[in-house]
Amino acid sequence: MTAVADDLQTIRDYLRYVCSRFAESPLFYGHGTDNVWDEAVQLVMRSLHLPLENNTLFLDARLTKAEKELILQRLSRRVDQRVPLAYLLGEAWFMGLPFFVDERVLVPRSPLGELIQNGIQPWLGDRYPERILDLCTGSGCIGIGAALVFEEAEVDLSDLSTDALEVAAINIDTHDVSDRVSTIQSDVFDRIEGRYDLIISNPPYVDAEDMADMPAEFRHEPELGLAAGEDGLDIAHKILSGAADHLNPGGLLIVEVGNSWPALEAAYPDLPFTWLEFEHGGDGVFLLTAEDLEQVRS
Repeated sequence: MTAVADDLQTIRDYLRYVCSRFAESPLFYGHGTDNVWDEAVQLVMRSLHLPLENNTLFLDARLTKAEKELILQRLSRRVDQRVPLAYLLGEAWFMGLPFFVDERVLVPRSPLGELIQNGIQPWLGDRYPERILDLCTGSGCIGIGAALVFEEAEVDLSDLSTDALEVAAINIDTHDVSDRVSTIQSDVFDRIEGRYDLIISNPPYVDAEDMADMPAEFRHEPELGLAAGEDGLDIAHKILSGAADHLNPGGLLIVEVGNSWPALEAAYPDLPFTWLEFEHGGDGVFLLTAEDLEQVRS
């Protein structure tokens, strides 16, 4: 490592070197970037606390010994241990906002961010959600993102994992929404009280086959946040069975189930799922109204 640090001097040097190391390694890109260059830019620039854009002014700046060692150490862990970059940086971006993450929570990557940024339109119409529940919140990014869009809403972040809720609490403070956003430790709806205008969730939904075939990067994420039984629907069943008791009239339930969506449709042939489409990619997200859920339950 010392020899490499002696040879490389500038940020431009390190960007080139990191790109080369990434390109020769069997890495999986799916935790915030999808290619060698973007991953290298994030590793180098964010390790130096520099912006990801409009940063060409810094490219020929020389690095200190400590900065070189930090970049090379993180590069080694990314390549040799296949640790997702977000965990190395302690930072992931969602809805264009930074969130603290570590191995207690999944790395944010849900298409629900696009939906929230668009104000849940056209589905909410002129209805303003006064109470929002983010089930299986993890880092809290979905619920906190919703709180920042709906600036007068009260938002509850719920998760079974107390470790995850500790991370969510950090992000609540970071984004200065503690007056409206709270955490609840609960197994789906077990400890949830009252009703909401919007329940949104990115629960565990990976089936047993996909769990067995996942790239090494995913092994660093908490299994509790990924695995959901043989067909990936263990948590989705709980959400669908309890959501009607916690939605106000006209309320919406929005849940991401990823590749498990065909199994879900087969399991609930009478539910009128609306499957949402996203401009920037992502699928397997359904929407149901409170009335849809009541109709099926009756």
